[in-house]
Amino acid sequence: MAKKNITYNEAVKDIELILQHLEEEDLDVDQLADKVKKATELIQFCKDKLKNTEEEVNKILDVDEE
Repeated sequence: MAKKNITYNEAVKDIELILQHLEEEDLDVDQLADKVKKATELIQFCKDKLKNTEEEVNKILDVDEE
């Protein structure tokens, strides 16, 4: 991914912006491939972030139950 240390919220905003450009057909063919690739990377980042956060919360809850 081009940007390091991006937050979840920044990634979501970037995805929303890409979707807006796609919906408005505001991209030429060359830009389209780049934007779709970036959106795919951002979506994977968000999935990973959510999974890691869920695991951390579950660990905390497991410790509290003991």
